[in-house]
Amino acid sequence: MDNYGTHKHENTRNWLKRHPRFVLHFVPTSSSWLNLVERWFGHLDEKAIRRGVFRSVEDVKASIDEFLTARNKDPKPFVWTATVESITEKLSRCRRTLEKIQPGCTSPRSRKRKK
Repeated sequence: MDNYGTHKHENTRNWLKRHPRFVLHFVPTSSSWLNLVERWFGHLDEKAIRRGVFRSVEDVKASIDEFLTARNKDPKPFVWTATVESITEKLSRCRRTLEKIQPGCTSPRSRKRKK
């Protein structure tokens, strides 16, 4: 689940206390690529909205409906192609680059626990 504020609201926490079989698992901040619905919305934006010229809300809705109709005619599952090794290597390269810019910035920091 993303880190949207309503997911952490007191009402949500109270509901979860009353329904303990439900457990929320949040993706790390800045990791929207781990949340497949974010990828889906990115695809929707790329194919149906971005660079579009819309003169009304109805035009936007029509574009989205056309996208959904085409997508649902020939649905395909998302296939994760990256390996753990390729992701780990990419993270290592990023850390090395960041460390050149600001030494120590990728070191783990201790966090104060919320009470």
